[in-house]
Amino acid sequence: MTAASADPGSFRDPGSRVFIDGQRVLRAIYKRSANDYAAARDKGVLDYFISKGWLVESQEVDVASHAAGVGADHLLEHPKLPFVSYPYEWPFALHRKAALLQLDVMLEALERDFTLSDATAYNIQFLGSEPKFIDHLSLRPYVNGELWSGHRQFCMQFLNPIIMWSRLGLAPNSWFRGSLEGIAPEDLSRLLRWRDNLSLTILSHVTAQGAAQRRATETDGANVAKTGKLSKTSFKAMLLGLRDFIAKASVPTEKTVWDTYDKVNSYQTDEADKKRRFVMRMVEGCKPKLLYDLGCNTGDYSAAALEAGAEYVIGFDFDHGALERAVKRSSDGNLPYLPLWLDATNPSPAQGWNQQERRGFSDRARGDAVIALAFIHHLAIARNIPLESVVDWIMAVAPVGIIEFPPKSDPMVQRLLSRREDIFPNYTGDRFIAEIQKRGRIVEREQLSPGGRLMVWYDRS
Repeated sequence: MTAASADPGSFRDPGSRVFIDGQRVLRAIYKRSANDYAAARDKGVLDYFISKGWLVESQEVDVASHAAGVGADHLLEHPKLPFVSYPYEWPFALHRKAALLQLDVMLEALERDFTLSDATAYNIQFLGSEPKFIDHLSLRPYVNGELWSGHRQFCMQFLNPIIMWSRLGLAPNSWFRGSLEGIAPEDLSRLLRWRDNLSLTILSHVTAQGAAQRRATETDGANVAKTGKLSKTSFKAMLLGLRDFIAKASVPTEKTVWDTYDKVNSYQTDEADKKRRFVMRMVEGCKPKLLYDLGCNTGDYSAAALEAGAEYVIGFDFDHGALERAVKRSSDGNLPYLPLWLDATNPSPAQGWNQQERRGFSDRARGDAVIALAFIHHLAIARNIPLESVVDWIMAVAPVGIIEFPPKSDPMVQRLLSRREDIFPNYTGDRFIAEIQKRGRIVEREQLSPGGRLMVWYDRS
């Protein structure tokens, strides 16, 4: 038997535990959950969801074949995902997809006399832009008349963030990251306008729930109902009402700063073509399984990397308008491309219980290659990060990659400098090259135009 480490984020379920052994992902199922798992397996519920592409695949292995099986009744093996993302990193389109999958799984489970024991968004991951449910142990037999135990959790982690986006025009990512359990109805209800409560969904699932929670807090929970009944018909009606509301939700069409950057920028057509060909040469040369696109915008160069042979691309950007278009590109093309929200000056930290439950950006999968195009000036100029620190951070993301350097004469850099003093004497092409050479070798470089942007392909392996 070989050793495996328990995933620090899987401790909350006493009936199972996830173990990581290199590229293997193993789930130990203990006595507490063994009967529920066997029921879902034997009645074909798990296979049904796997066949629909909603549930990540699994295979039973001998509990005696691996140390992860010690004390377990069953041991499952799952395919390892390219990257684990968290709901506070999802743009609106992904959050809505995840919410709809959660509801669809619940509705289809009820048709088979099963339900979900919880409604946490952390049980959903993405392959490309398509959501996958990953917790086989959440499925258990339905008890007729039972209340929805995951109702508040669903509201906090799915419904309320979507309401913040669609009704208030506020991206909830930073709030969600600061409160890992999600956005409480009693907090969101204080932000809503009176006209928002004209929606029965908002009135019943946010405002009324928030008021009930405040009353319970004020009375030490004395008035909280301990028992109740909810017929299956009423349960389905509630879920269908939530699904209809979420399916119709959309973000306001307010224009964001960089969401049209791929259309309105300082590139001439031939420069954009050179840039694309340069990216494709690098990808063809190193054939990365996992490529990071920092500052992916709407995904033009992520798509070019995939065309050149990258197996999987994760795009990161700060602009939600651009990310919405990137998700659409991924969905429409069924691409192995996952666009996520990232504030590069404040990436997702390691947090949760013992600061290990949710891993930080740098603690998750390392890229085989990285492209950082139209990116470096946003950190060095707009956010006052020293040029050497920016280069160091990017090159630490992957051993091979491309970094684009726009000089101060570039119109987009001039736009950043237009309302502030130029306090960046070290922001020069020569300094940029020197910083790369301190950390690796330059494989190839290309000037997109005389005196214009410089593309550098580095290798620090």
